[in-house]
Amino acid sequence: MNPLPASRVLEQFFLDARCRLLDLAAILDRIGRGEGADAIGADRRLERIRKALQALLDLESGRAEHIQQIFSLDYDANWKKPQPRY
Repeated sequence: MNPLPASRVLEQFFLDARCRLLDLAAILDRIGRGEGADAIGADRRLERIRKALQALLDLESGRAEHIQQIFSLDYDANWKKPQPRY
């Protein structure tokens, strides 16, 4: 598999990335303007969003995997296995 040149990828996905970043900024603005916003700062979900934003700034590859791990639960060998439905 031959990856596309970086300039072509940027050309193809720039507007999509811009749109998604603006959506995220709007969501964070709404959270910040909401009643009780000062008390929500320690919320684990918001902390994960902040960690993911930091991961986006990383210049190394693997950002998507790192962000997926931020939002995933740690493996637990005692999880119940799904049972088939009949």
